[in-house]
Amino acid sequence: MAVATPELTDIVLHQATRTLEVRFADGSVFRLPAEFLRVHSPSAEVQGHGPGPGVLVGGKQEVAITRLEPVGHYALQITFSDGHDSGLFGFDYLYRLGREQDTLWQRYLDRLAEAGQSRQP
Repeated sequence: MAVATPELTDIVLHQATRTLEVRFADGSVFRLPAEFLRVHSPSAEVQGHGPGPGVLVGGKQEVAITRLEPVGHYALQITFSDGHDSGLFGFDYLYRLGREQDTLWQRYLDRLAEAGQSRQP
């Protein structure tokens, strides 16, 4: 049986560092860079339309979050400075991104290197 995601208790957007800070009732605090969120967007554009690793999105090192819009009591719609705004970041997905941030980031960097792509715009 899957473990329930703790309740999201706070969201803070740090514009200067382009970081979204999310806090959960279990005491977890995750600082998720805009670039990390952008390249791991839950949108079909990034995740793809079937099984597999999804679409590799490079060149987003300078991306920022320009808008946060709550969706009910379960998700955020994030608008990025490159215009991307599709996909809902469910609170459970944000929690997973936070818990797995180091692994997911390294996997992303490895995929970029293998593809000969860069984080640079």
